[in-house]
Amino acid sequence: MEMTAFGRLGSPLAARRRLLSLVRPVTRVETLPLGEAAGRICAETVRALEAVPAFPRASWDGYAVRSRDLRAASRRAPVTLRVVAELHAEEFYPGQLGPGQAAAVATGAPMPRGADAVVIFEETRREGAWVRAFGPVSPGYAVVEPGEDMPRGERLVIPGQALTPARLGALGAGGRLRVKVFARPRVALVPNGNELVPPGTTPRRGQIREFNNVTLGALLRLAGAEVTPVPPVPDDPRQIEAKLREVLRSHDLVLATGGSSVGERDYLPQVFPRIGQMLFHGLSVRPGKPTLAARAGGKLLLGLPGHPTSCLSNAFWLVLPLLDRLGRRPRPSLRATPARLARPYGPLPRGFLTVVPVRLDRGWATPTFRGSSAITSLVGAEGFALLSGRGQRVPRGERIPIWELPFPLG
Repeated sequence: MEMTAFGRLGSPLAARRRLLSLVRPVTRVETLPLGEAAGRICAETVRALEAVPAFPRASWDGYAVRSRDLRAASRRAPVTLRVVAELHAEEFYPGQLGPGQAAAVATGAPMPRGADAVVIFEETRREGAWVRAFGPVSPGYAVVEPGEDMPRGERLVIPGQALTPARLGALGAGGRLRVKVFARPRVALVPNGNELVPPGTTPRRGQIREFNNVTLGALLRLAGAEVTPVPPVPDDPRQIEAKLREVLRSHDLVLATGGSSVGERDYLPQVFPRIGQMLFHGLSVRPGKPTLAARAGGKLLLGLPGHPTSCLSNAFWLVLPLLDRLGRRPRPSLRATPARLARPYGPLPRGFLTVVPVRLDRGWATPTFRGSSAITSLVGAEGFALLSGRGQRVPRGERIPIWELPFPLG
């Protein structure tokens, strides 16, 4: 069995910066009904097709009145008005409100012609066909004027903005039924290794179930990607190269898992340079040192370690930022927050960046790492730290930045 040593290991953060500089955001566009566009990134400037509201309407339950009729109203000397109509949200009063008249209105009801204010229900007392008002109201009180929410032609959303529930509501209110969005990034997952069998298969002695496709696929889908999981490819450089070339044609990003180190059957370091420009092989990060990348036809090809914790932790700090850029996400998936280490950790290897998964509790971070081959290291993790190693232990209480994994990522 032949093995070779890694060369000079690259800086993980420099590698991430380089990959981010090479990412080409998705340019494909599709048109979706509003009900299917939540969370997508808008690809067009959308303006209101009509004014909202299209007519003056009540913003409170009460009585539509002529404000000048109530100028002298007070608790001691209420003004009595005759109720000539009762209007719900869908009802118009065909006539015009005259002196001494009022119309009962529900919230959202069209204001009768002649009325310029609403006296709210709590400031009145109904007596049959009459209502007493106990105070004055100013013109326009509790009335939403035409176009007050949005005038016709107002810009509601621009390219690059996320379609939040509120923005989708504005588009619908403004008369739009469909909206153009940027397509989701397409990511292919290509595991390789003779020992791998697909989920649902009973492994023989020496075999293991392939589940990096499950963990990575879940992470990438939750981060907004369309994912194509490929069945495990045998340890054959020709088959690996053929499969990688195939999926590169139809995907924006390709992640190959396993076979990324320096062992006799680690073929990715041989295959990647035949497909594209090799960017790096080996990073000074633990877990996750055997990571490599290439660029082919303007697309990125990443090789991640086969060990599940190494693979998924690399996906957190390296792949998620790439997917954010690729998918034009306006805000990053991960955000740093300070916390204190709940127990000593280490010693950390000198010259390496160590990824430490943690569980968070009221400002304290408890490491959950159990080993790079143990997926349970990440099961309870709610975030991770990137700690520089100096060959020493990190003491309890040390203040460190934690990159939180928001639900449902963590």
